[in-house]
Amino acid sequence: MSTITQGRLRAAFARRLSEMYGREVPAYRTLVEVSHEVNLDVLRRAGAGAERLGSIGRVTAERHGAIRVGTPGELRQVARIFGAMGMRPVGFYDLRDTASSAVPVVSTAFRPVTEDELAANPFRVFTSMLTPGDPRFFDAGLRERLEGFLSARRLFPPELLELAGEAEAAGELPEERAERFLRLAVEAFALSTEPIDRVWYEELERVSAVAADIGGVASTHINHLTPRVLDIDDLYRRMTERGITMIDAIQGPPRWSGPDVLLRQTSFRALAEPRVLREPDGTVSTGSLRVRFGEVEARGIALTRDGRRLYDDLLARADHLTRERVPAGAGRGEAARRDAVARELWEREFPASERELAVRRMGFFTYRAVEDRPRDGRPPVADLAELLDAGWVRAEPIVYEDFLPRSAAGIFQSNLSGEGLKDDSLTGAGYDLGLLSEAVGRDVLDPFALYEAQQERSLQGAARALGLPAVP
Repeated sequence: MSTITQGRLRAAFARRLSEMYGREVPAYRTLVEVSHEVNLDVLRRAGAGAERLGSIGRVTAERHGAIRVGTPGELRQVARIFGAMGMRPVGFYDLRDTASSAVPVVSTAFRPVTEDELAANPFRVFTSMLTPGDPRFFDAGLRERLEGFLSARRLFPPELLELAGEAEAAGELPEERAERFLRLAVEAFALSTEPIDRVWYEELERVSAVAADIGGVASTHINHLTPRVLDIDDLYRRMTERGITMIDAIQGPPRWSGPDVLLRQTSFRALAEPRVLREPDGTVSTGSLRVRFGEVEARGIALTRDGRRLYDDLLARADHLTRERVPAGAGRGEAARRDAVARELWEREFPASERELAVRRMGFFTYRAVEDRPRDGRPPVADLAELLDAGWVRAEPIVYEDFLPRSAAGIFQSNLSGEGLKDDSLTGAGYDLGLLSEAVGRDVLDPFALYEAQQERSLQGAARALGLPAVP
């Protein structure tokens, strides 16, 4: 009997999830169509350079999804399901203090971690967990009722969890069981048609629309699905021309003349979708809720810790300058001005080339020895700048596979129905990478460590190929 590997499960799941989401949110299909148009235009215009950060096949197939759960128990079950597809938790993101609106969640991302698996299919799921124990959002009474509600629900059928455990342990599933796993997994993340307790949902919504989307319903669902595009500014313009209402800004680094780094994201606004609401007297009616939207991303070079520190510093300075120059509430005008201020800083202070990123150790690269380099009598030396400049070593950018807390919070915030409630006079509940690892039931990996290991392996491999002891 033939079997389906974890990588093939992941690719099939991503494809079926995209098909399901496109049926449920037609504007997402438009987003995918426009992404394909933009990518083909960039490929025609830039040729091989368009594939500097991934082949067009990978970019076209690439997706990330986002889901939200309520408890550590639910998070552990999610980890089993994604673990069946070779996806591990990577990164800790605390959105509670990143957005001005109330976003009471901490998050991680489930994704493949090896170079081969990422190249085959880099599907990721940004997964957020509610924090009922944070008194800034939930008082004692609401926390007790919320935790009671969450503990009484069941997000995933036992058969799905059983199949997930089997696939994770064996690294594959027999074809028929794989088909059953995929069907159950996609169904688990579809939007439920079960009635929603209107009063309970609205009580949570007053605290946070995100809290209501997690704890106000008896199920979970894909909150958004995200294709990858090679020119996000062009996509933003084309979507607007098609009459799709986009959020006010592109989140992340500004558009500038240097190399693409990290992650830029934008989305169309959450759509009003019909939902069945249950009243206190038991009667039901049809209402609408705004919870799902379509997001798109452009990925660049992963930055080292030093690179991220510079990025964060420039972003903070751009915010400060923008507040001095532009009145709050100016909408897209404010966003455009913030981007212009950030661009001025970047053009002046950020490394302007891939070489500079590499030599200043601010970007991550895979290094390969150029073994057919013409001989000119000069031997290679154990210095990265000289190896690059003399043509002994070639640097290939490592794609940033992860997320930015501020950008994620900005997307969430732009699609919320209100600011929500948050009492900053109280001390928030402490969460960090260790506590999230306890919640998920397995180690949450540090993304910097993954990039550092990949870069170091390649650098020392290049050194050995050139007969050098090491490259510091």
